[in-house]
Amino acid sequence: MDRMYDVIIIGGGPAGLAAAVYMARAKYKTLVIEKEKIGGLITITSEVVNYPGVLKTTGKELTEQMRLQAESFGAEFLLAEALESKLDCDIKEVHTDKGTFKSLGVIMAMGAVPRQVGFTGESEYRGRGVAYCATCDGEFFTGLDVFVVGGGFAAAEEAIFLTRYARHVTVLVRGDDFTCAGSIADEAKRHEQITVLYNTAMLEVGGGDVLRYAVYENCKTGERTRYETSDATFGVFVFAGYVPVGGPLLNGLETDCEGYLVTDMDQKTNLDGVYGAGDLCIKNLRQVVTAVSDGAKAATSLEKYAAQLHDKLKLPRFAVTKKQITEPAVKQTEAAAADDGAFISEAIKTQLTPVFAKFTDDLL
Repeated sequence: MDRMYDVIIIGGGPAGLAAAVYMARAKYKTLVIEKEKIGGLITITSEVVNYPGVLKTTGKELTEQMRLQAESFGAEFLLAEALESKLDCDIKEVHTDKGTFKSLGVIMAMGAVPRQVGFTGESEYRGRGVAYCATCDGEFFTGLDVFVVGGGFAAAEEAIFLTRYARHVTVLVRGDDFTCAGSIADEAKRHEQITVLYNTAMLEVGGGDVLRYAVYENCKTGERTRYETSDATFGVFVFAGYVPVGGPLLNGLETDCEGYLVTDMDQKTNLDGVYGAGDLCIKNLRQVVTAVSDGAKAATSLEKYAAQLHDKLKLPRFAVTKKQITEPAVKQTEAAAADDGAFISEAIKTQLTPVFAKFTDDLL
């Protein structure tokens, strides 16, 4: 019974955290499984100013508050990789690298990840010159040249943002023009630090430990250009959309041609007791506020289903233990310097806990 829950939420981003708050507050035994870090992709955003009711914050601070809120209502968190699931029965199973867990319902909230373009060297130099987030990596290329690959809204907007740091930004657009609204595209075209090359695709990057050269091609003429730098390096930022995270976890669930999860207005999938929330689902707008909305809808719908299944299977209500949390962990971390001089403070120990959890041998 220790591994039996009312709901298992796969994904610890804003959608999963919102669902955890609603489920745990309704006194349902809730487990959130997250592979990497609680908070999801929004944690790399240094400035969030469009979340209603919050004037200004960071992605990390916002999602940390969500986690603390869910935990205070009794939600449990597990850092583990969900590998596959069995969803076509009353008692669902989620198999992870830390064992199998069972539940009456499952909320899929794994999100989506940046799409790779596929040029030579893209995977090899990811994190060593090739990046997918201007906010988190732009500063690394202060005073250097930067290429932006893409022709949509994100490419135009992030190209403008990167001019804060880069010496010059070159945008490679595969088509005849940007595909986003004219207002943002025109701003990029007019910017004195931005050069836009149309009908152009990145072919290859390389250079050793860091990027030293890039080769791109005019798709109409076939003319190739080789860029080389004598500086320390340069940057290539790829903005080509996102790919939903799913794989074997979505077996038996209806998805569209791109792999996004099909849900109804209550976030229910084609299987009873299985719901979707956040960027994994088909939707027009992928923002924190819409992810949180999805999580709330999925949870409230699942509450009713779980109650009915408890009666059907004659299961007792699972115990949910609330936790008393008086101070946000973010503030505790900032106050780490006030500790009693220990080599590793309590705040740092808290931060290191998920790292230690991944170790396969004893730590001495």
